[in-house]
Amino acid sequence: MSLKELFWNEKQKLSMMNLVVTAVIALFSSLFGTVYLLSHSPRRTFLEELEYTTCGSDGVIEHGKLPLVVDDHSALEDIELSVVVPSYNETGRILIMLKEAIEYLRKELEDRWEILIVDDGSKDGTADFCLNLAEREFKLQAGQLRVVKLSKNRGKGGAVKHGLLHIRGRYGLFVDADGASKFADVSKLLESVKSHEKSKKPALAIGSRAHMVNSEAVVKRSFIRNFLMYALHTLVFIFGIRSIKDTQCGFKLFNREAIVQIYPFLHTEGWIFDVEVLILALRKGIKVDEVPISWHEVSGSKMDLAWDSLMMAKDLTVIRMAYMLGIYSDKRPC
Repeated sequence: MSLKELFWNEKQKLSMMNLVVTAVIALFSSLFGTVYLLSHSPRRTFLEELEYTTCGSDGVIEHGKLPLVVDDHSALEDIELSVVVPSYNETGRILIMLKEAIEYLRKELEDRWEILIVDDGSKDGTADFCLNLAEREFKLQAGQLRVVKLSKNRGKGGAVKHGLLHIRGRYGLFVDADGASKFADVSKLLESVKSHEKSKKPALAIGSRAHMVNSEAVVKRSFIRNFLMYALHTLVFIFGIRSIKDTQCGFKLFNREAIVQIYPFLHTEGWIFDVEVLILALRKGIKVDEVPISWHEVSGSKMDLAWDSLMMAKDLTVIRMAYMLGIYSDKRPC
């Protein structure tokens, strides 16, 4: 082979390598740009959302400023458990859940508890309905049930985040307003989290329905609901959460240290926020216990089954890719 031919072959190889490098850079840039455009940025909190309203059995309406967990890692006052209830148009379902919760809290914790209703821009008067219940139905003391009204709908994840960042208790539980989970099972979650507290490290316990896969409550659900449930679980497994069988149960308990480590960094405010909560916990080495609980199907879900399932799949992909590409950070608060 002549020197000229050798030079030509080397030039061809170099050109091919440049083409490959250019293609890789273009592909990465396209992927990065797409994920960046689809990524989430939590909206800023309005000043009026930093205040609560409460009403005791005397009917007197009181207002106050919410505490901020990240400013004080220790519990305020003498409150063992704060219960955060994200609520959107829940006047038809929340009474049953509150009855069960308040009965348990009064019996087990006496006065060392609070309920924080986060009204996520409801149109049906959920906030006033709950205040009325506090006064007339349950005859609570002022402050035991507080209501925060979000000026604009943020989504379930945004409502949960806002609530947990403004609790007063040593532990924060978020629970769905539909009452599908047996509230008394919170004792199992508390026991689990407290078992890790000798080291004073962040910990959380999540209610799990995984043991109910073949139960009547799940089997009798429609084919499409079960299909979408299994599809989501498969995606969650593919994207790296393999040690947790049920990521979506609306019954999760955190100590204050875990709240401080997780929620200021949460980007996602929609239905799939639970997965990012767990991704953050696993990335930070926070102990996560999955605890079997009792659960039953309740009608009246606010989810649009087909559309919201597609959005959850999209958001799940974006969450995982955004952390891989460095678009999301677990070091800088949102």
